[in-house]
Amino acid sequence: MAVVTKFVVVREGVEKMTFTSKKEADAYDKMLDIADNLTPFLTESDLELDDGTCEKISFFLAQNKEKLLSLLKGMAPQKPTKAIKTPKKSETKK
Repeated sequence: MAVVTKFVVVREGVEKMTFTSKKEADAYDKMLDIADNLTPFLTESDLELDDGTCEKISFFLAQNKEKLLSLLKGMAPQKPTKAIKTPKKSETKK
């Protein structure tokens, strides 16, 4: 018989996510805390967003906090690297 340890993130009595490591569970819980703190910030703005939209934006910003922090510090966003397409033999001119 195998013993499996699971770490469950629970919010307001609802199971949100299950992880196999405490570190991952703690990181997810912290991300949810950030999203919870961002929601009232967005609702208090003049943007006239409904509650569902505010929650989605808060969750997105919390998930991408590292990128957001660098943008707020004035750093230019990194452009995604494009894969170089090599032409196939049938596509090359003769």
